[in-house]
Amino acid sequence: MRIQPVRTDAEHDAALARITQLMGAEPGTEASDELEILVTLVDAFELKHFPINVPDPVTVIKFQMEQQGLARKDLEPMIGSRARVSEILTGKRALTLPMIRRLHHGLSIPVELLVGIEAAQPPRHTRRHRPAAESRASRGVPARQNAR
Repeated sequence: MRIQPVRTDAEHDAALARITQLMGAEPGTEASDELEILVTLVDAFELKHFPINVPDPVTVIKFQMEQQGLARKDLEPMIGSRARVSEILTGKRALTLPMIRRLHHGLSIPVELLVGIEAAQPPRHTRRHRPAAESRASRGVPARQNAR
């Protein structure tokens, strides 16, 4: 078994062909170990070269509505008034946490898709916080005393 990184399309194709040959290998054998390693390498290559973009929450909601044959009126119990549904579906208003919960349960949409990719990323600039007593002292305000 000679394993090497998958860096090119040709190596990707060769690895896929070898994976096809190894499918069904008995667990615990050298062939199953090779299969597991190749699958990991191919997965890493595909994540880098063929990323899957996460759709925005409104697109996900509209898709699920289409799949289930729902109208905007059907979203009112999950989102609110007719006007609120319109604002959400046109992108004029963001989903709130209670809406996300109700849509998750009502339409079986994974929460991760309703939150959206922007909310999942950490903020770019974070402010370091000092303990309250330290920040008061730096402003010349005495620290609080515990009441006994």
